[in-house]
Amino acid sequence: MVSFEEFKKLDLRIGKIMEAERVEGAEKLLKLKVDLGNEFRQIVAGIAQFYKAEDLVGKEIVVVVNLEPRVLFGLESQGMLLAADVEGRAVILKPDEEVPAGTKIK
Repeated sequence: MVSFEEFKKLDLRIGKIMEAERVEGAEKLLKLKVDLGNEFRQIVAGIAQFYKAEDLVGKEIVVVVNLEPRVLFGLESQGMLLAADVEGRAVILKPDEEVPAGTKIK
């Protein structure tokens, strides 16, 4: 269990995927360029076996933006997209209607 105060520390925002490509040499990773309204971030996500890079461009996603950066396959990931685990398959979480990039999730 986490307290409400701890939960409030998470900065969740809507991001729009502007570019996506497979990470060379990595079976599961995609490199995404994500618009967060006032900035662009690179996110490396382990979803390549479930999504084609070209199908993700233009999609809105939910992003944890205040996560410490992490290096994966030599690439810095500056956030994390949220996805549900449905019987071992990643299903990206997204708003059910268009929301401006950078909108804070409450």
